[in-house]
Amino acid sequence: MPNEEVKTEIIPYIFYRDVPAALDFLARAFGFIEELRHPTLTGMHAQMKFDGQRIMMGQGSQDWRMQSPAETNVATMGVFIYPADVDAHYERACAAGAEIVQPPHDEE
Repeated sequence: MPNEEVKTEIIPYIFYRDVPAALDFLARAFGFIEELRHPTLTGMHAQMKFDGQRIMMGQGSQDWRMQSPAETNVATMGVFIYPADVDAHYERACAAGAEIVQPPHDEE
């Protein structure tokens, strides 16, 4: 019988070369809240929340065949976020030094 108190979550797992730096940047730039961080055999595992949604991250390794985009020179995944206040989200990201590929704009 299903547990009615448990909701299904789909949690992206993102690979970073420097997990502590990613934790700091995601908190400053986007308002993510750190939930945990702990060492692993090859680096660090961490998780954060933003507006009730969770992400996890780690450093990966060649042994696991999981690496960050900085190590592969290609995108390894995409994460799309639709914040409640796009303009405020954009301004906060800019203030934190985020690389903006395309600023928000209205489309018809």
